Amino acid sequence: MIPEPSPSASDAALLRRYRQGDAAAFGELYARHRQGLFRFLLGLCGEQALAEEVFQETWLSLIRTDSDIRQQVQFKTWLYQIARNRLIDHWRRQGRKTALHDSYDEAEHGRADPAAGPEQQLSFSRDQQRLAAALADLPAEQREVFLLRAQGDLELHEIAELTATAQETVKSRLRYALQKLRRLLGEPATIEEKSA
Repeated sequence: MIPEPSPSASDAALLRRYRQGDAAAFGELYARHRQGLFRFLLGLCGEQALAEEVFQETWLSLIRTDSDIRQQVQFKTWLYQIARNRLIDHWRRQGRKTALHDSYDEAEHGRADPAAGPEQQLSFSRDQQRLAAALADLPAEQREVFLLRAQGDLELHEIAELTATAQETVKSRLRYALQKLRRLLGEPATIEEKSA
């Protein structure tokens, strides 16, 4: 069973502890970032098996490297950069990029709501399918920025650094992605998006 993450130690401190031989520190990092990272990868590539493979490669890369993150970069940004690079490497080797079509496996990568009845589960499944289809309809750059913000919980400046894109461009891509997703999912745009 995966331990619940505790908010006490910073990611950088946990990484240092892990590098010094504290295996529990790695477990803490994994517990904190596994769901968001997997959802980001699945949303970006759309293939369950590929997302799982790149997810594992990302954590293995983290384990195998003895380098630490630079002081000005957050662990989460570094982790997502590793994942993004591994996925790009895979796409380059394959010479292709696939669209979203598989759904997120909540039983394998998260905790299902024990109180959810069959109707709620069916509704949740339909919502996931609608969101996956809407995400697949976004241009790749907008989808990536949206997923880094929504699943990775990264700030705009972190996304800009990770993608090597100007922060204003990231902001525009996110705004366009949100507008298109709301249109595709039938939700009205907020006042902030209209004025941004």
